Amino acid sequence: MTDESVFTYGAPSLKFGDGAADEIGYDLAQLGARRALVVTDPGVGATGLPQRVADRMAEFGVEAAVFDGVRVEPTDASMQAAVDWARAHGPWDALVAVGGGSSIDTAKAVDLMLTNPGELIDYVNQPVGGGQAPVNALLPLVAVPTTTGTGSESTTVCVMDVLAQRVKSGISHARLRPTLAVVDPLLTVTQPAGVTAAAGMDILCHALESYTARPYTSGPRKAPEQRVPYCGANPMSDVWSERAMGLLATSFRRAVQHGDDLDARREMALAATFAGLGFGNAGVHIPHANAYPIAGRVRAFRPAGYPDDEPLVPHGMSVSLTAPEAFRFTFAASPDRHLRAARLLDPGGETPNDPSDLLPSVLLRLMRDIGIPDGIGAVGFGDNDVDDLVAGSLKQQRLLATAPREATADDLAGIFRRSMSLY
Repeated sequence: MTDESVFTYGAPSLKFGDGAADEIGYDLAQLGARRALVVTDPGVGATGLPQRVADRMAEFGVEAAVFDGVRVEPTDASMQAAVDWARAHGPWDALVAVGGGSSIDTAKAVDLMLTNPGELIDYVNQPVGGGQAPVNALLPLVAVPTTTGTGSESTTVCVMDVLAQRVKSGISHARLRPTLAVVDPLLTVTQPAGVTAAAGMDILCHALESYTARPYTSGPRKAPEQRVPYCGANPMSDVWSERAMGLLATSFRRAVQHGDDLDARREMALAATFAGLGFGNAGVHIPHANAYPIAGRVRAFRPAGYPDDEPLVPHGMSVSLTAPEAFRFTFAASPDRHLRAARLLDPGGETPNDPSDLLPSVLLRLMRDIGIPDGIGAVGFGDNDVDDLVAGSLKQQRLLATAPREATADDLAGIFRRSMSLY
């Protein structure tokens, strides 16, 4: 047998619904935890939510302490600072991440380094880092998202800026997948419109990229030890991705424009969960690969709704900025899937003369409606930056390997240049 015929599927245990976060102490006690570290960022910490979660754990015999020093869009340095704090205040027998993807990813890195030898960079994906696999099991991790988008509560990946190389990269291994995802839609109601828009585009690109990823049957058969969490589009991931897109079609604009719409918030939380269950197994590709250098090389852009103490292109925004042109490029590899995705997102939309324009046009209308900037030029990049952006994308071989169509340096350069202005 020479062709691949096996796909893998993994997911954390899931607790979903209004008030689910109130039960975390019980869940930790069932895991045998007696001392838990709660990981969050200063903004979420200021709401009092992480401390309330920690305080309620005591009702179930679990002692907890809160670390609120997570950096929004974490770096290798900020993750190391969290590791150092956890080591100084430990020992711990469980972690709870309360916040967006930054908090969840930081908790994954802390968990990894509390339980395994070496340095953080040893585990970062090649060629940026050493690409080593954990040798020891991690502590139980409960992920409690307060934003709807990253899907980090379902995935085996943590992402960071590697400062010395000015590029985003990540660590990917099945042991990083949280033990339990607790998704409580009520925690997302205070999410600002700009954060809802950027995080929602991350949901959308998760669903689209996993749905259009190369099929799991492509390529030669792997040995068991060669299998990785991102195995390509498969029947399980397709179900979750399609359902996520259907929910986004009805809830995304409402959640951005009417943040107090609880039904829209619940649907977005469910869409984020579904998309995470899909891409966490199938993988993502070109838009995410391009997003890492966009975020890593930002100079002056400061988005609405986020901390304004330093330049930032939020992850979901950076993913979206080249997505229309990336999907125009990948259309030829799987026209039916691109057209099906467009119809799920916009069932009554007009059909352009060129079918390859359909999905990009659906995305552009949505992005304009929710206030996404007008291309990478609007967040501070110009033609002189293209070579550096391409070089950063090419470092994301783990992601580009999942693309349905091989993207050369020239192909990526064309996508970046056509994404300077979108509207």
